[in-house]
This record gives sequence, structure tokens and C-alpha cells, in this order.
Amino acid sequence: MLTIGLVGGMSWESSQEYYRLLNTGVEERLGGLHSARTTMTSVEFGELTELQRADRWDDVATMLVGAARGVEAAGADLLLLCSTAFHKVADDVAAAVDIPFLHLADVVARAAVERGMTRVGLVGTSFTVSRDFFTGRMASHGLEVLVPDPSHHATLDRIVYDEVVHGRMLDPSRRAVVEVIEELWDAGAQGVVLGCTELEMLVKQADCELPVFPCTTLHVAAALDRALA
Repeated sequence: MLTIGLVGGMSWESSQEYYRLLNTGVEERLGGLHSARTTMTSVEFGELTELQRADRWDDVATMLVGAARGVEAAGADLLLLCSTAFHKVADDVAAAVDIPFLHLADVVARAAVERGMTRVGLVGTSFTVSRDFFTGRMASHGLEVLVPDPSHHATLDRIVYDEVVHGRMLDPSRRAVVEVIEELWDAGAQGVVLGCTELEMLVKQADCELPVFPCTTLHVAAALDRALA
């Protein structure tokens, strides 16, 4: 079994979900007392978010590159960045280490393509859906990516930053996200990517008629495929 390296803390809520899914995944695949080999560096989310909002991406890259190198030095055989928004600097992180980097957008796009989809919706923070670092990477796999109307951006940001990253899963917010998903369905989406690593703790497949692609679950599954190959 390979050791999976995690750069986490963005937020810690999603990082603990990565850790939980990795270990339950190994238990399901191998049985017995087996658990995942992991090493994690957890960055300070508040500091990183302040740099993001100030558009100081060189400083963001420096922080995450340092974290990634620490994970590699601790013995990781492959690397995951446990965040969607901070894949903005994924190329910098991947280039700074000598171990394989598992890009979240590639993982999610392949899952959609394998389901025969050509057009998917992406629900996430305003930063993620309004820039092309993630949608463009998905599009390189032959997908058309639809994003929420800007009128929904403030609501989605509030749900993510004021509630979900603090572990608050509220029914009105769940319904609000599902309504956005239904709008994307009406616009022609064949499935929807929950493009924020915390959103899948709020919205489940049972809440939607449209096929749902949960980023964290898919990222973990791909990492386990590699680690246990």
C-alpha cells in the first residue's frame, strides 16, 4: 500500500472527511483491521483565505508548495490537495514535488466522461465557478461546464463560508443549493459536480434527481485506486 499525502486545512471539516473516507475505503476494500497509510500537513485556513482575497497568489503558492514538500519529505508516495478553490495554484504545487499529484478536476471530469456525459454543472464558491482554473481543466476532457448565475454567488459563498466550513448543515441551505442545481439542469446539465469539498456533506444524491459527482469522495476513490494498485 502506498502512502497518500494530503495538504489539508482548507477547511479542516473537509480534511477530516478526506481522512474518514480514506480509512473507511481501505477497510471496505481490504477488510479486517486495515487502514490507510497517510501523512497530512494542515495549513491555516484563515491566513490562506486572506491571501486569496487579497489576490496574493504567489504567497498562496509559496505556502502550499511548502506544505506539499513537507508531506513528500514525510514519506508520501502521491499527493492530494484537499481543496477545490486552491487548485488555482495546483500547477505550482505539482511542479514542486517529485511524487504524482492527483488533480481534482481531472478526477471529477473522468468520472463524468465515464458516465457518458458531455455537459455538467459545477456548484461551488463564487471564486471557483467564476474563474477557469477548474472549469477549464474539466473542459480539457471534452466537457462543457455550466456554472450558476451570478445572482446565486453570494448565497453559495454564505452557505460555504458561514455554515458548512463550521460544520453547520442547515435544511434551508440544502434546499437553496438544490434549487441552484435544478436551474443548471434546466439549462442542460446532465449531471452536477459538487465543486466545493464541503458541499457533499450538505447535499447528497438523495436530495437531487440529477446525477451528483461529489469531489471529495471521487478524489479519495482515485487515490485509493492508485495506492492499492
